[in-house]
Amino acid sequence: QVQLVESGGGLVQPGGSLRLSCAASGSIFSINVMGWYRQAPGKQRELVATITGDGSPNYAGSVKGRFTISRDNAKNTVYLQMNSLKPEDTAVYYCKAQHRATPRDRYLEVWGQGTLVTVSS
Repeated sequence: QVQLVESGGGLVQPGGSLRLSCAASGSIFSINVMGWYRQAPGKQRELVATITGDGSPNYAGSVKGRFTISRDNAKNTVYLQMNSLKPEDTAVYYCKAQHRATPRDRYLEVWGQGTLVTVSS
């Protein structure tokens, strides 16, 4: 069983920065795509950014140029550096990872529990 634990959320003023981390632990042979999603109150969960196993990133248009996703494969950890934060970035941020326990297994998806980011003055 694999677990994802997010950290780094909190309250920040508009224009400020935060760095989120998400560490995977458990029976892991390899992790493929990792990503960050967010869900604001009253809205559906949406993609923020994803990153492949070889480090290729993909961003939602609303965060491109402000957010940077990265990963440390040795630590099974993905990061989200968020700069120039806006009030509309306020949401619970969730981490997701595609993982498998052996080379013969298909990839399964697991979600973290979420971390709250509040952008307000």
